[in-house]
Amino acid sequence: MHMRNPGTCLTAVLIGWSATREALALPSFAQQTGQPCATCHVGGFGPQLTPFGRAFKLGGYTLSMPDANAVPLAAMLVTSYTHTATDQPDAAGPHAGRNDNISLQEASLFLAGRMTDHIGVFAQTTYSDIDRKVTLDNVDVRGARTVTLGEQPAILGVSLNDNPAAQDAWNTLPAWRFPYMASELVPQIARAPLLDGGLEHQVVGASGYAFYRNAWYAEIGGYRSLSRGFLQSVNVEDSAGRIAGVAPYWRLAYEHVGQSHSWSVGAVGLDARLHPDRGTGPADTYRDTGLDASFEWFGAGRHVFTINGAYIHEHQDRDASVAAGTADRRTGSLDSLTFNTSYYYDAHYGVTLGRFDTRGTRDVGLFAPAPASGSRTGTPDSAGTILQVDWTPFGAKDSWNAPWANVRVGVQYTVYDKFNGASRNYDGFGRNAHDNDTLFLFLWAAL
Repeated sequence: MHMRNPGTCLTAVLIGWSATREALALPSFAQQTGQPCATCHVGGFGPQLTPFGRAFKLGGYTLSMPDANAVPLAAMLVTSYTHTATDQPDAAGPHAGRNDNISLQEASLFLAGRMTDHIGVFAQTTYSDIDRKVTLDNVDVRGARTVTLGEQPAILGVSLNDNPAAQDAWNTLPAWRFPYMASELVPQIARAPLLDGGLEHQVVGASGYAFYRNAWYAEIGGYRSLSRGFLQSVNVEDSAGRIAGVAPYWRLAYEHVGQSHSWSVGAVGLDARLHPDRGTGPADTYRDTGLDASFEWFGAGRHVFTINGAYIHEHQDRDASVAAGTADRRTGSLDSLTFNTSYYYDAHYGVTLGRFDTRGTRDVGLFAPAPASGSRTGTPDSAGTILQVDWTPFGAKDSWNAPWANVRVGVQYTVYDKFNGASRNYDGFGRNAHDNDTLFLFLWAAL
């Protein structure tokens, strides 16, 4: 097969490995590469990546068949139903009820694919009837080139993106980890590390990376806040405040790919000083460091097993929050542990079991009692288990309207052991952690 961009040795090898897979996902990528989507995605539907999918992303989304001329446009629709074990005290959203909510959770348009021989893009805009706005979503513009370093293959690249870790190729960090789809109409855990979505879509970052010998990965970059005016124009909430200067970001990883399996280990870091009110006075400082690991076994034909896990520790210095009277303690910490394992059969049928545990320093000023989402104990400690069963009925090469239609239907149930600091009466208004246990049904279509 002749390719417009040769990519890496790993890419060439994996094309042979993946030739018999049949499910398709994001149509613009499928049209461009000529490959079934299970080549790139575990279970034949995004976003969990295979080794080939990671090579495609690190190569700048540019791998292409010589006769590929499709416009790199795609769409996504997610409709959902959410039921919590007990009605919420108030409406779950501005246009929702207290329980049993049906929503068009996401309707997205993508510009996703090869722009030139060495530049590719993944850009998303999303409408949700939860807030009834069109917003700028994940953006990752890449330039990448295959080179030889010391007689060994390497990819050198740059990424311009709006969400720390959205450019990452492993499904362990928050931007792309399980659950890959979840309800937005449920009570929220009081606090997560800044790296866990705290800056998403509110910043712009640039980083340079190298993937050496199809194994060693290193990346370094930095993020700055987008202006309040720009965020308003694209309907993104300005919740984080303004970064003082540049927030450094770094990532290291090692990946091994064998004939029947792959595994990886890695580390990540983000260091940000934030002015919560976008002023010029004291700042809150967040230093996030994490470790992650993954394992994928694809050596049994139609059977694929995966394991993903990550631990993130955050050190906090809250000078600005203490000065403003919104926090009592000047220093604190937050620890987040996530783990999930999945099994997929024939790229159509899947089951995933996940576990999460967040623990943080007690601060009664920062975490106050409030109905449903507050904390009686003054801590964000939360833990629970997620079980998901899903089915991808369309997407095979001979499916209806292939490759322009793919659908995943899923049932997800979340059980909370602890929520915002306690198992019982966690919010100070009589609500228990199990009252937030959530049944989430979704239909996720890529067109």
